[in-house]
Amino acid sequence: MELVGRVISHYQFLEKLGAGGMGDIYKAHDARLNRFVAVKVLSSANAGDPERRRRFIQEAQAASGLNHPTSSPFTTS
Repeated sequence: MELVGRVISHYQFLEKLGAGGMGDIYKAHDARLNRFVAVKVLSSANAGDPERRRRFIQEAQAASGLNHPTSSPFTTS
């Protein structure tokens, strides 16, 4: 599913930045916080696979624990 140009929740998807084995990465504008963010979206091909979904959530949880001056905050919606 192409997300560029769509608004989902408070994110306006502006451009596709890349793709990987799990999903796609998009540049989006967060209207709540008025800032640009990167949003990773699990691909539709992987969304139905419980193991892929588990790994995607595990990756998000690991990333949310990062705290370093050179990394940006991680949030979920």
